[in-house]
Amino acid sequence: MKVDRSVSSSAERILAAADKLFYRQGIRAVGVDAVAAEAGVSKRTLYNYYPSKDDLIAAYLTARFRHLEPSDAPAREQILGNFDRLERMFADGSFRGCPYVNAVTELGDPKHAAAGIALQFKEQRRVWFRVLLERLQARDPDALATQLQILVEGALASALVRGDPALARSARAAAEVLLDAAGARRPVRSVRPTRRAR
Repeated sequence: MKVDRSVSSSAERILAAADKLFYRQGIRAVGVDAVAAEAGVSKRTLYNYYPSKDDLIAAYLTARFRHLEPSDAPAREQILGNFDRLERMFADGSFRGCPYVNAVTELGDPKHAAAGIALQFKEQRRVWFRVLLERLQARDPDALATQLQILVEGALASALVRGDPALARSARAAAEVLLDAAGARRPVRSVRPTRRAR
């Protein structure tokens, strides 16, 4: 069966345009006319794929949602590496805040689909921390996962306001303190005893 590539590419272009404009300029500031123009499609074509702006907003946030799974790397390294990744993200010049927090704040409607998508995204990130903390056999991994997620949220907000990527490093240092306090310390490398010369 022949696949109509124009169909998928039109939908993809609309979504890419929405992502670019909504994230850079804000959801309320951007109308569907601007999205259609950026995507190079008619407004009618846009509505064929996304019957309302609310549908487009939900699709934009869903498309940004990348499911995160813990890897086989050491758990502590993954947790702290998350803060290193934040610092790189803050420093690249395109950071405009968390798109999920931005959407919830702008829309101001807890019943909007965006609120549910944002909650799902944030909880998925918190659970990622919890799984890694369980691997480390940290005390009360569920509570500690929430604390680490709060550090991430604080870093996101602070970096947006202050424009300082190094704030992620401060959050990382605080995360290390929490990990140590919960018994999730760095693994101690065994040192082989040296043989005495005879």
